[in-house]
Amino acid sequence: RIEDLKEFVSQCDVVTVNCPLHEGTLGLVNTELLKHFKKGSWLVNTARGAICDKDAVAAALASGHLNGYAGDVWNVQPAPKDHVLRTAKNVLGGGNGMVPHYSGTTLDAQARYASGTKSIIENYLSSKAQEPQNIIVGIGKYETKA
Repeated sequence: RIEDLKEFVSQCDVVTVNCPLHEGTLGLVNTELLKHFKKGSWLVNTARGAICDKDAVAAALASGHLNGYAGDVWNVQPAPKDHVLRTAKNVLGGGNGMVPHYSGTTLDAQARYASGTKSIIENYLSSKAQEPQNIIVGIGKYETKA
């Protein structure tokens, strides 16, 4: 049994983050913890974006300390165009993947997510306004009715 988180991550090829966000986990995966990760390891965050320090993760990727980062959550929703994890790369020019957070849904719902994601990307790339149903958080306020 390993009781020290730094010792634990130093032995892992892949570290997955699967915990709630609260005061004790906010920024848990930061520069200090990442330097204890095994060189060339992978970090997967399926919990909440703010548990991982986005700038520290991007720096660990760029330095080659992390081989890759995968997440289905952002620290802010929707992530701004200049969010560092949109363009973060490892030393080989890859190693970063962000996907929609949709675990535990039906196949029909997943098809709707895929269609919505396609629409969001097409609108973004062509500088068109996003459809209202695809906006979760606007400037300073929630837009969604859910």
